[in-house]
Amino acid sequence: MTDTTHASELMSLDAMPMLLTVKDVEAELQLGRTRTYELVRSGELPVVRIGRVVRIPRDALRQWIDERASVIAISPGWSRLER
Repeated sequence: MTDTTHASELMSLDAMPMLLTVKDVEAELQLGRTRTYELVRSGELPVVRIGRVVRIPRDALRQWIDERASVIAISPGWSRLER
């Protein structure tokens, strides 16, 4: 993911409600329903429960994404994968 792609995804999160549905998060993360619910059940994704309703706070999702974003650094002179 490039910096511009990451920035545009974060801007799209700004336009979303404060509390997101699992379906909203699926779309943002481009994951399937099962995997998204696994992240919720495991506690990996922060959630707010209102009775039986599960919502993911928009800002917490943004932070979760930022914590997992990484940049691959390639050292100078490294031109190919070693076999």
